Amino acid sequence: MIDRLYRSRLFRFATGLAAGAALLAACTQMPQAPRDLSSVGATSSVAPASAAPAAPAPQLGTQWGEGLESKTRSVVTKRLSAQPDDVASLGYNEASAVRRAVGNNPERRLSMLLADGDVEWSVLDEEGRALPLQRARRGAGPGADDTFRLAGVEGARYTLRFRNLSERSYEVIATVDGLDVLNGKPGSLRNGGYVLRPLQALTIEGFRKSQNEVAAFRFAAPGRAYAANTEAGDVRNIGMIGAALFELEEPDAPRRQRRDAAPSQPSAFPADGAYAPPPRYRK
Repeated sequence: MIDRLYRSRLFRFATGLAAGAALLAACTQMPQAPRDLSSVGATSSVAPASAAPAAPAPQLGTQWGEGLESKTRSVVTKRLSAQPDDVASLGYNEASAVRRAVGNNPERRLSMLLADGDVEWSVLDEEGRALPLQRARRGAGPGADDTFRLAGVEGARYTLRFRNLSERSYEVIATVDGLDVLNGKPGSLRNGGYVLRPLQALTIEGFRKSQNEVAAFRFAAPGRAYAANTEAGDVRNIGMIGAALFELEEPDAPRRQRRDAAPSQPSAFPADGAYAPPPRYRK
């Protein structure tokens, strides 16, 4: 059920379908916006004795890569709720750091299921193959880190792929290193996102530069990461990819029973458009 009617306010979004077509949508906002996540990621100065060791420092970030053609057009959509149907995140790092983080005999998979299985999320390499996702086995002890991680290679290009397995439409907000992939600003659940239609797929290849082009995602040294070379970036969020899903209003679509979604890694969305500005590398 629709919790409350949206007040008219336009957001811009884009979507890429399996055939390569894209939509840039405008969505009205709910009267009550989600909480500000600009301060997430802060931790207590005193860790409990049972806490797991801190994850290895990021040795990879994501660079503003070469331009790739990615055309869009505008549509108007409406969220069913101000609260997301799911929020998820992935950590990434150099292979040896990932091994240290997940331990021996980690759980492995090629994708994550979001929104109670409605949407499949995977990260693809330059050949279109899913990169393995790994996390420590559940029950590894108190405070064990259960974040899924993927191993990257400096210089390699990657893409984010979302496949809708349902008959419902979703808005997908994606962040890389804490920055919204559409506007280059700190990630926020209040931002607009990509539209993912029923039984179709969305591929996000980079930070959006315009309605016709994106800057490819490429793994790079943290100092070369986009987040380290743009005013909106925060190096503390390097090494994290985030995704949030909002179900969209569709007159004839079957409704999924809602549940409250708590961010597993809220640092993927650290704050509250235009498109992403180019980086300013230090000399």
